[in-house]
Amino acid sequence: MSSQGFETWILEVRGAGLSVQGSNSKDIEQSANAMSEKMEAASESATATNGAVASNKELNNIYCAVSEPEISTPNGVETENVAIKGDLTRLGTVWDESKLVARLTETLMFLSERVSGFLSESQSRVMFAKFLDQISKLLVDSPLYEQYNEVREKLSTLFETKQNAGITSQITDLSQKLVNIIEEGQLSVSPQLFDLQARFTSTIEDFQKQLDLMVKYDWDFDHYMEEDVPAAIEYIMKQSMPKDGKLLAIGHSMGGILLYSMLSRFGFEGKDSNLAAVVTLASSLDYTSSKSTLKLLLPLADPAQALNVPVVPLGAMLAAAYPLSSRPPYVFSWLNTLISAEDMMDPDLLKRLVLNNFCTIPAKLVLQLTTAFRERGLCNRNGTFFYKDHLHKNNIPILAIAGDQDLICPPEAVEETVKLIPEHLVTYKVFGEPEGSHYAHYDLVGGRLAVEQVYPCIIEFLSCHDK
Repeated sequence: MSSQGFETWILEVRGAGLSVQGSNSKDIEQSANAMSEKMEAASESATATNGAVASNKELNNIYCAVSEPEISTPNGVETENVAIKGDLTRLGTVWDESKLVARLTETLMFLSERVSGFLSESQSRVMFAKFLDQISKLLVDSPLYEQYNEVREKLSTLFETKQNAGITSQITDLSQKLVNIIEEGQLSVSPQLFDLQARFTSTIEDFQKQLDLMVKYDWDFDHYMEEDVPAAIEYIMKQSMPKDGKLLAIGHSMGGILLYSMLSRFGFEGKDSNLAAVVTLASSLDYTSSKSTLKLLLPLADPAQALNVPVVPLGAMLAAAYPLSSRPPYVFSWLNTLISAEDMMDPDLLKRLVLNNFCTIPAKLVLQLTTAFRERGLCNRNGTFFYKDHLHKNNIPILAIAGDQDLICPPEAVEETVKLIPEHLVTYKVFGEPEGSHYAHYDLVGGRLAVEQVYPCIIEFLSCHDK
């Protein structure tokens, strides 16, 4: 696009690629450069003879980075990790006890305040119940089980109650009672209660880490559509000042889904999108009729899974699997077909794509995207607005492109969205020949023949609508 004279911008939404959080432009640039250098180093390490070891090490590093973030109380005051030291068969010191109470209170406050904005009220109740179940397992079949259930009922009542100024002190009091029950159990000679304090502390810490991940990766598809993309469009408009006041937009995969969703929303609201023309590659609002491999995400749509899988470290997992997909005995070779058709992508580019392109995905984003596999297709976070229902109100020319061997967004999925757009405004093109070259999901943007076949098609279409 740039070589054809277009002023070209690339948007990476929050959490992806070189995007970083911050307000100081110099700090952001330094962070982005450092991240870019780290990506290059990761690519280089994969070419070494011990590539498998390097990739596994990278996975461990990433896992530690996202699993052990700094922990803050609801008031923003940092706390330290709880550690019960010394003879675990004895009672903890007063200092240990107070920290344990503080940590438990902090966890419960996270549930009642911050996580309430992560999931719906009913889903939050599922998570809260599961946390209490984890503690319950420590005391099952013990004389303390009945005492614990009394405290549990009071905590559940508080959790159901609307927030008020006294809830913190009430939760602290109940947390103290829980800790007292654990300490009483620690004095018991019953084998199943041995090291009870340590296991109780571990349970709290593990759950706290999951909550912290949810808070850190606290965004969904609507955040991209309602905040990130509009902010980028506004910024580019100010920088470029196009004569017609319009931009041209290209979106691949979720980028195209974002553009479709925006056009649907603008059509419904009767607003100007500030776009002159749109190109989507391998994108759809409805995957129900297709055999898309993204259906593998459906099990994560269960709200209870948000507790077990607060984020999906896709980038780390693919980086670890890459050596097994690119070298004998090719255990994970099937992963390559999801990305690129046979002999369609330069091996070095494929390696860089696998190691650098994919990121950690928030559970909130996964939960919303899975609605694209249900009746009526992708909807907003509240389930009140279905994007495909209003796409027919779009008044912007659209070029929709599909790959003939795309297993992630098959042509039939693209067609489901194309047929919703007014015929005079949509152009549909499938790349790939039965007896010739084939296009998988990423070949449309990075395949060997994309420069010769796909790019000219896009440039010709956008040039026709560039005033």
